[in-house]
Amino acid sequence: MFNPEAVTFVEAGDTCSNRDVIRCNWQADAGPGSYCRSCAMTEIIPQSVAGKNVALWDDAERAKRWVLSNLGQWGWMSDRDTGLRPRFHLLSEETSEGPAAIIMGHDSGLITINVTEADPAVRVARREELAERYRTLVGHFRHEIGHYVFLRLVTNKGFAADFRDMFGDERADYGAALKRHYEQGPPNDWWVHHVTPYASAHPHEDWAETFAHLLHLTDMVDSFQASDFSARAAHIGRLDPYKTKNSAALISGGIEIGIGMNHVNRSMGLFDLYPFVLSIEAREKLEFVHNWVRSAIEGKPKRKRPKRAK
Repeated sequence: MFNPEAVTFVEAGDTCSNRDVIRCNWQADAGPGSYCRSCAMTEIIPQSVAGKNVALWDDAERAKRWVLSNLGQWGWMSDRDTGLRPRFHLLSEETSEGPAAIIMGHDSGLITINVTEADPAVRVARREELAERYRTLVGHFRHEIGHYVFLRLVTNKGFAADFRDMFGDERADYGAALKRHYEQGPPNDWWVHHVTPYASAHPHEDWAETFAHLLHLTDMVDSFQASDFSARAAHIGRLDPYKTKNSAALISGGIEIGIGMNHVNRSMGLFDLYPFVLSIEAREKLEFVHNWVRSAIEGKPKRKRPKRAK
């Protein structure tokens, strides 16, 4: 089973209570009969009235464990992290009462995920409907956990002021901003300032989208190295993606891997692995997020003078 604290598989220990239900392979966090640290964060699971929901829940929990394992390497939700844990409601559109509308989102540490999107056909249909080039469960978890991490970081001295210089004022009316985004769409030059069109809707969404992309790029570098691949950029081989302080090199390495793997995917007629082009300003935002996220648990980040938001 997997020990998330040691980031390794072990033979001894107690299995998570969800082992036989959804094949959770993490170690129990508090002895026999207990859940692992990931399953313990889930407050509500989808109704099992439809057998398919169990399989969708299984897939959603697997994606959640993956993302929590990534963050755990920076200390988040580990034994060293004394902050409050996020809570998860994993819901399905299929219930005993009939179809239900599920809105994914974050509210004061509570994260709601629609497990129906674990179904590949549903997820691809919605990606096409919403004209998104990337849509996965891992992506959803990274985005929504990003909102939770912001809630934690904003209590740090200096974070709010630096954030507003870089991303804008998050105190702006959120509901009005989303209404405007969905009615008018993103500005024509959204790509100059943001990682995705949705990031342009509001500073909160800009942060969550940028946070998600930082995790995408970091995990791509980590997986690339774990597979013993090599690249022309020498810095990729030397980087420890979860220990480096060199934000620019980490981000550049992830982007280079993404470009290369896009060509590999195209050779098989598949979607691009990383279908994004990042501007200079988007990279500066990624560096800002990396600086705070990688060091917030271990110690106070070294503040860098951010570029003022447009």
